[in-house]
Amino acid sequence: MRFGANYTPSQGWFHHWLDFDLDAVRADLDAIAGLGLDHVRVFPLWPVFQPNRTLIRPRAVEQLVALADAAAERGLDVNVDGLQGHLSSFDFLPTWTQTWHRRNIFTDPDVISGQQEYLRTLASALADRPNFLGMTIGNEIAQFAAGPPHPDPDRITPEQAGSWLERVLAACEEGAPGLNHMHAEYDASWFQDDQPFTPAHAARLGAMTAVHSWVFNGTAQRHGHDGGATTGLAAYLIELSKAWAPDPRRPVWLQEVGAPQPLIPAEHAAAFMEATVEAALDCPDLWGVTWWCSHDVSRGLADFPELEYSLGLLTNAGEVKPAGKTIAAIAERWRGRLHAPAPRTTALVVDTGDDELAPNRSVCAPGGAVFEAFARLAADGVRPTTVLASLANDKDHLAARGITEVVTVDNVA
Repeated sequence: MRFGANYTPSQGWFHHWLDFDLDAVRADLDAIAGLGLDHVRVFPLWPVFQPNRTLIRPRAVEQLVALADAAAERGLDVNVDGLQGHLSSFDFLPTWTQTWHRRNIFTDPDVISGQQEYLRTLASALADRPNFLGMTIGNEIAQFAAGPPHPDPDRITPEQAGSWLERVLAACEEGAPGLNHMHAEYDASWFQDDQPFTPAHAARLGAMTAVHSWVFNGTAQRHGHDGGATTGLAAYLIELSKAWAPDPRRPVWLQEVGAPQPLIPAEHAAAFMEATVEAALDCPDLWGVTWWCSHDVSRGLADFPELEYSLGLLTNAGEVKPAGKTIAAIAERWRGRLHAPAPRTTALVVDTGDDELAPNRSVCAPGGAVFEAFARLAADGVRPTTVLASLANDKDHLAARGITEVVTVDNVA
């Protein structure tokens, strides 16, 4: 079982790439390793690393490798998000895709070629590092493809989204063959009817499925900071993803999960973490849990949404917060233990209208019929998973997943 943190540098946030200080990075990684965590997810800024379509800055790549090597010295594995992309409400897109050079980042052939070369270069630079886990294409890059919520989206079809994912994932594989290269979308892929990055893309492309669990999506507003559906959101997303996965044992990575204030009051953050992680650990085939984030954002940096300043396991000064102590205790309890929960034998039927396009996937969102039925089953002590309506009577599929009972939303009181 893997426990890690999304690395948010304590000095300068992700702008630290502009004034890279390896000693400061080492101090941050010391603090993360001191919590007993075993990996970090790191975020190059795409415009900093590739300021021109045909210029990938060698010095920036060297700094990324230096960060990975410093992590290795502290027993930390590294996953690298390439196309940043979008972080904490800020977009970081290179100028060669914007304004006078505005081009669709998912369909323009020249842009895609540049992205492929960039991802291939980063993967290749790290390929021989034993602590390199692989590439994630980008952080929640699906948000660029639909508006709302994005104010200026690059609109595409689901077919174009799938084609783009296949091409950029192939570039990562070319750079570092055989590693766990993947993509990571936010919950719109599971909940938003017109989001072109679909549940099928999330659960079928890449080495594993990544889920990002944020209770400000309507869950905490509806169920409260300590409601079972709130602390169980991460587990729900893990199990929801399995409905679309052809491989019954496909690994799922809880790649982002955090305790956003004020929906999760500061005094309840540690308890929320404990309950959330405990619920997630009851899901078979969970690869790991990676908390967002390692360090708080400095109050000296302006214009972040208020909740972004306080998500860290550590303060900006490096002091361990209650949530940090909690994740350290969880990691210690699980060190050396085999993660092998019993199969979830009861499957809730998910019908989104079409397995590939999922045009009615909002039934899976907070308040939707599938979401609320799953929450009621969990509250009654059932350990539910999900199955697509098209597979609900497929005995071979159900047997491969260990499912012995299938229920519909209409059967759930």
